[in-house]
Amino acid sequence: MSQAVEPSPQCPPEHLVRSGLRKDDPRDQLLLAPQRRPVYILLQDHDRAERLAQQLEFFGLGVQALPTADAFRASVGECPPSAVIMDVDFNGVGQGLALAAEVQARQAKPLPLLFFSHHETDTPTRLAAVRAGGRDFLTGTLEASSLLEKVERLTDAAPYDPLRVLIIDDSRTQALFTERVLAGAGMITRSLTDPIATMAELADFQPDLIILDLYMPACTGPELAKVIRHNDRYVSVPIIYLSAEDDLDKQLEAMSEGGDDFLTKPFRSRHLITTVRNRAARARHLKARMVRDSLTGLYNHTHILQLLEDCSFRARREQQPLSFAMLDIDRFKKINDRHGHPMGDRVIKSLALFLKQRLRKTDFIGRYGGEEFAIVMPNTALEAAYKVLDDIRGRFAEILYPAQPHDLRCTFSAGVVQLDDGLDALTMASAADEALYRAKHAGRNCVVRVEP
Repeated sequence: MSQAVEPSPQCPPEHLVRSGLRKDDPRDQLLLAPQRRPVYILLQDHDRAERLAQQLEFFGLGVQALPTADAFRASVGECPPSAVIMDVDFNGVGQGLALAAEVQARQAKPLPLLFFSHHETDTPTRLAAVRAGGRDFLTGTLEASSLLEKVERLTDAAPYDPLRVLIIDDSRTQALFTERVLAGAGMITRSLTDPIATMAELADFQPDLIILDLYMPACTGPELAKVIRHNDRYVSVPIIYLSAEDDLDKQLEAMSEGGDDFLTKPFRSRHLITTVRNRAARARHLKARMVRDSLTGLYNHTHILQLLEDCSFRARREQQPLSFAMLDIDRFKKINDRHGHPMGDRVIKSLALFLKQRLRKTDFIGRYGGEEFAIVMPNTALEAAYKVLDDIRGRFAEILYPAQPHDLRCTFSAGVVQLDDGLDALTMASAADEALYRAKHAGRNCVVRVEP
C-alpha cells in the first residue's frame, strides 16, 4: 500500500521570498514567521529530522521534515525549496542520491543540495553527490547551529550590500556627473560640496571609498586627506583624487599625502568605475577582517562601540530612538568545564547565528568579549527592544545541543537601555552593563531594562 503524501507547505509569493526576520520593518513586525522559501530535510531517521526541523525553526527558518520520496517530489513541485538536506541513504542504501538526481533533472534551476551521511564515505559516493547537484557534504552528527551555517552559505541569504562612495568636490556639476556614473554601476553615492563638513558626513555615511577634488576654495585635497587620516577609523579608507591637474609631480605629491590613486579629468566612465570598484571592494574585504570577530563573524569590541557612537550621533540629529543591549551567556564557565571548550565555542557561535537570524539587518551585533554580546538597535524604543530581546531569550533557551550524558540547553541574560539626553555612547554601554549585572543577580535567563 502506498503511503499518503503529506501536504506541501504553502509557498510564499515570489516578491516575499527574500524577506524574513532580518529586514527594515517596524519592531512590531519582527516576530512574524519568516517568508523565505522552506528548507526540506530528508533523513533515514524521520524523528531525528522532525527534531532538527523544530530546532532550525527557532533560528527563524521555515523547515519541513519529509517522510517519503513521494512527499519530496510533491513538495518540490508545489514550492521549490531554498535548500534541501538529504541523507544519501534516505529510503535505502544510496537511494537518497538517486532521488536527488531524479528530482534535480526536472528543475529549470538547480536545487541547493546538502548531502549527509552517518558514516565517512568513499570518493565514488561523494562524486555521485556532486553529480546530483550537492554543494556540501556532512558526516557524523547533525547539530542545528552548525547546520544553519551550512544552510546560510548554501542559500546565500545575505543580500549584496552595494559599495558606498563619498564624492567631495566644490563643483556641484562635476559631483553630480561622477555620482551618475557610479550610481549607474550599482554603487551608492553621496556628494559633498563643502569640504569642512567632511568628518560629520564620514561618520554618517561610512563610505567604502572617497573621491576627492584636488583644488577647492576652502582647502586643498591633500590638506583634507591629512585631516581624514588623523582619525584612526578612516586610515584605511581609499582616497582617489579626481582633478584636471596633469602635472605628474603634483599628482605624485598629492598621492604621498594621504591619497591612493589619481584620475585625471576628463576621465572615461569605465576607467572610473573599474578603479573605484576594485579599490573599494578590496578595502571593504580588509576592513571586514579588521573589525570582525574571527569565531562568530560579528563586529569586535572596538567596532561595536564605534557603531554605537555613530548611531547615537545620528539618532540625536534625526530625533529618533536608539536602544543598546548587552547579553551574556549564563553559567558559561560550567559549560566549558563540563563539556569542553569546543562545546563552549559552539554555543557562542550558535547565539551569534541566532541573533543574526532574529534581528533586523539594520541592527548591529558585536561580540563584546568572551561570552558577552552587544547589540545596537537604531530607530528602536526601549519597550520594543525589550520585547524583541525577551522573545529571543525565550526561544534561544529551547535549543538543544547534543552532549553526554544529556543534551545541553543554554540561556542568556541581558540588559537594555535607551538613548536619552543624559547619556552618550560610553554611558549607554555602562548603563546596559549595569542592567546586565542586575539580570544576573535576579536569577539569570531574563532581560532587565533601564527606564529613562
